[in-house]
Amino acid sequence: MGQHQLPQTMKAAVMTEPGRIIIEEQAVPKPAEDEVLIQVMAVGVCGSDVHYFEHGRIGRFVVEKPIILGHECAGIVAAVGSNVSRLKAGDRVAIEPGVTCGRCTACKEGRYNLCPDVQFLATPPVDGAFVQYMTIREDMVFPIPDHLSFEEAAMNEPFSVGIHAARRSKLAPGTTLAIMGMGPVGLMAVAAAKSFGVDKIIVTDLEEVRLEAARRMGATHTINVRNEDAQTVIRELTNGIGVDTAWETAGNPKALQSALYSLRRGGKLAIVGLPAQDEIALNVPFIADNEVDIYGIFRYANTYPAGIEFLSSGEHDVLSLITDRYSLDETQQAMERALHNKSGSLKVMVYPNGM
Repeated sequence: MGQHQLPQTMKAAVMTEPGRIIIEEQAVPKPAEDEVLIQVMAVGVCGSDVHYFEHGRIGRFVVEKPIILGHECAGIVAAVGSNVSRLKAGDRVAIEPGVTCGRCTACKEGRYNLCPDVQFLATPPVDGAFVQYMTIREDMVFPIPDHLSFEEAAMNEPFSVGIHAARRSKLAPGTTLAIMGMGPVGLMAVAAAKSFGVDKIIVTDLEEVRLEAARRMGATHTINVRNEDAQTVIRELTNGIGVDTAWETAGNPKALQSALYSLRRGGKLAIVGLPAQDEIALNVPFIADNEVDIYGIFRYANTYPAGIEFLSSGEHDVLSLITDRYSLDETQQAMERALHNKSGSLKVMVYPNGM
């Protein structure tokens, strides 16, 4: 197992309370028989990490004791459990962060993202990836080609959300798509839509720097909603018909309403972003009259191999989205940077074992 070369202890960035992260020394975990030990090389900061850092909760998930955040991750297999056959020490890998039970109805149907017993990294009470080493079950770990960087492999997690949205909303080549909100998930959704061969990808945001990044990812038209009306522009771009599909990725009620009204009759709406409040007014007669199909999007399932393939193709310049890089010792600053989202900042990345 090569365990003898491993260090006994490691650094972990622990959130002791909302807004406060300290660096602790912890024992390097030992993999169970069906697990692998990963030396974590890159971890992206996600909106949910920021939410826990700021508020200590997301809906029914509440931080009740110290927790390690971070779930968008990639690294190197450092050791394997006795029953692991697919992987070996030294393999470069991307990590899918949700370990599911494999036995419930949702898992059996292949919709394992809906497993009620999922152990998802950095979702209380499960610790995440802001550590030098972590263990995870073998089936959640996917080899990556040598030319794919650890950063790109970590970005397969938000990219997977876009792939899942594309599959759920039956995205097809030659169609038109509007995406509302160009945060990191929205930007990776643009890349996913491009991989699916969408003809027109129209995106909206308030920040010019994000719209510029969206163009790099493959958006064909960008709308700055500070000074343009999204509906009007989308109607103009689609000969007055509206788009085939719209995705809301910002978790903004206005953006969700805008996404709905951008659709053609018989169009499809995917809700990717989670708003702060539970209830949002939507025009029900409009939904019924136009036979709008609405899809809820919760994480992803069966997307990692496709995502790695798409990202390995070299078609997507996802590295250009990483604007801020921090060591594990600087996790507090990394979280604050992502929280305050200064202009020009797109994606924050942490490197637990050095850059």
